[in-house]
This record gives sequence, C-alpha cells and structure tokens, in this order.
Amino acid sequence: MTGEPAALVPFTGPRWRFVRVLERNVTVMRRMWTIILSGFFEPVFYLLSIGVGIGALVGRITVDGRSISYSSFVAPALLAASAMNGAIYESTMNIFYKLKEANIYDGMLATPLAPGDVAVGEIVYSLMRGAIYAAGFILVMLAMGLIHSWWGLLLLPSAILIGFAFAAIGMAFTCYIRSWQDLDLVQLVVLPLFLFSATFYPLSTYSPALQAVVQVTPLFRGVDLLRGLSFGSVGVATVIDVGYLTLMGMGGLAITSRRLHRLLLP
Repeated sequence: MTGEPAALVPFTGPRWRFVRVLERNVTVMRRMWTIILSGFFEPVFYLLSIGVGIGALVGRITVDGRSISYSSFVAPALLAASAMNGAIYESTMNIFYKLKEANIYDGMLATPLAPGDVAVGEIVYSLMRGAIYAAGFILVMLAMGLIHSWWGLLLLPSAILIGFAFAAIGMAFTCYIRSWQDLDLVQLVVLPLFLFSATFYPLSTYSPALQAVVQVTPLFRGVDLLRGLSFGSVGVATVIDVGYLTLMGMGGLAITSRRLHRLLLP
C-alpha cells in the first residue's frame, strides 16, 4: 500500500477500492497459512468430543417433535459458533493491532482509499477466512451424515452471513476501545453466547423468561438459522434470522465507517 496512489483508481474504480485492502491482507496471510489451517480444527474437535463422545451417553433427543441424534443437533450450532468466533477474533484483536499499534490504516488513507473502503475490505477478509473454516466443517458434517435436508446447500452462505454480522459489530467495537485490556470484554460476551444460545441443549430447557432473552441474542439467531436449514425446517423464523443478522451486519458496518473517519481523518 506504499506505492503510487494513482495506480489504485484505474484498477478497482471508486466502488471497488476496498479490494486493495483485501489484497494486502491476503498477501500477508499467505505467509501465515498455518494459522488458517489451525482454525479449522477447533470446531471439528468440539464436534468429535461433545457431539460424538457425549452424544453416545445422551442418545437421541426430541426437538420439535422429531427424534434426532445429539451429534445432528449440536453440529449446526458449532458451525454457527465457529463463524462467530472466527469473525470476532479477526475483527477485534487483529484490527486493534493494525489501528492502534502498527498504524497501517494511516498509510492506507494516504492513498485514494476512504474509511469505508478500509471497513469493507477488512470485513470481507474476515468473511473469506470464515468461509474457509465453514466449508471445511460442512464437509465433515456431510461425511458424518449430519445434514438431513437439501436446504443444507445454504449452510455455507448462511454461515458467511453470521460471520458478516459478528465481524461488522466486532470491528465497530474495536474502533472505540483504547487498550489491549479492553479486549477482555470480548470474551466476556462471546463465552456466554457460546454456552447459552441453545448450542448444546434445546431452547425448551430454559424457563419462559430466559427463553425470551436467549431468542434476542445474535448467536441464537445464527444457530436457529443453521439448524433449521440442516433439518429442512424453513419458515418465518428463517426470515427473521436472516433479517436480524443482515441488519446487525449493516449497522456494524455503518458505525465502523463513521468511527474510522473520525479517528483517522480528524
């Protein structure tokens, strides 16, 4: 990003300048491919240890009147959690380093790139990494026979949508924090979401009051979306899930663009 700025405009055009941010991240990550590879194994290990190991003790469970294996129940939720984790950590820790420590964005904005280009480029890159993890995990689900409907073809784009929502909101949060210690708040939010979004047990196990709370959390909407697609249970709830995650992502992107403009172009 330190070459002649004029070369950027003919290559992408005003609406596609974010591609330069994406290109820079891909170039860097090619030298760190082991990090991408390691990120694939975490959800697979969870699936094997919890879905298969504990599933052997739990046996089959009944959800919405349907008897299913515990592995089939847990697998879509772990896919949603994987999309969340990958997007959140990419859009918080890495973004904070680039923004506050390395001052990479200052150099980018010395070119024709705008804060919105930076925001879109970073979020798209997070989605690319998330898509790689999701695709690998879906193949594992398919090999284990844990996808029970042709609606499962939409699992990958839906996982990318979940990543978009969390990447955008994660980057928006990162633009406001001031120190590495503030990033501890991320784990304070992510861990309860992971544990209490009907990831490992049905929503019906909660009291009615807790069910109402859980249903408005973003990871639950992602889990509900992927679980419905996996079993072919598509309806009004699916539309609500998609709308919720889309609005969350667009809102986070808008906040990020405005905040970067204030931080980097005072």
